Amino acid sequence: MLLSEFDYQLPEQLIAQQPIEPRDASRLMVLVDDNRPVHEVFYNLPTYLKPGDTLVLNDTKVIPARLFGLKVDTKAKIEVFLLSRLAIDTWEVLVRPGKKARPGTKVSFGDGRLICDILDTTAAGGRIVRFSYQGLFEDILDELGQTPLPPYIKAALDNRERYQTIYAKTDGSVAAPTAGLHFTPDLVERVRQMGVHIAYVTLHVGLGTFRPVSVTNLAEHQMHREYYEISPETAKMINTAKQQGGRVISVGTTSTRVLETVADAQGLIHAGQGWTDIFIYPGYRFKVINGLVTNFHLPQSTLLMLVSALAGRERILAAYQEAIDQQYRFFSFGDAMLILP
Repeated sequence: MLLSEFDYQLPEQLIAQQPIEPRDASRLMVLVDDNRPVHEVFYNLPTYLKPGDTLVLNDTKVIPARLFGLKVDTKAKIEVFLLSRLAIDTWEVLVRPGKKARPGTKVSFGDGRLICDILDTTAAGGRIVRFSYQGLFEDILDELGQTPLPPYIKAALDNRERYQTIYAKTDGSVAAPTAGLHFTPDLVERVRQMGVHIAYVTLHVGLGTFRPVSVTNLAEHQMHREYYEISPETAKMINTAKQQGGRVISVGTTSTRVLETVADAQGLIHAGQGWTDIFIYPGYRFKVINGLVTNFHLPQSTLLMLVSALAGRERILAAYQEAIDQQYRFFSFGDAMLILP
């Protein structure tokens, strides 16, 4: 397939700049079977669920991944953006400006509270670095780092917890699994009370998920790998639900990618951890999920390709056009879609 087949025109004013309050007051477009889209509100999500269904949520937590420091020797300003943790104190990062950050460079943050040694470059133009400090790295990062927001969000975020899901637990993402931002404690409890199971996976979202596709032919695109974990308890819950005829509905493309990575040919889930670079686009045959809760995604993005693989490219693009006509809010802080193909 061609990249140009996943383009659409979005008015800039429909890019949500602030999260809506309360979280579950966002709009929800529902695609069921081949029927026309139904326009709902997210707090009515339970209407479309059944006892025995399983919702799969990504419990990753966004870290304050953007650090601003000074080169130790010249005092030149350097930005270090954490991408993924490779070892206890070793990270893959992006550095700006790159010309000032050759291997051997030392960068100081917070008047020396945190020191970064640049060890090597990566094939993608990033850096491998090692941090040194006194105390707990997470505490220092929480104090010195800034929560990264996507570049299309121009407004400052007053409360950075609004860029976390209410169930965020495991530090490691540089971007939120945004489909989960719509859930409130009350909504999760309502879902539980009706007999829907809640399962958790972890996928630490990296910038690769959002990087533009630069090839014309999608078969040539290579995803940036991301770290995942799935517990034996979650694997058992999902497998049991499927064996008993329940639907597996993933919340977000990140949860979907974990499930489709760890499933075998029969659709059984296997517990484990590792790195995934799975790229899902039309033609892919899903092994696990029966539905998806997701946001509205950028043109020509791998996320748009994933939802098109589930519901069909033409149907998704038609739904996106209807969302534009109906003035839905798009992207990270925008409205949501429920797909039950």
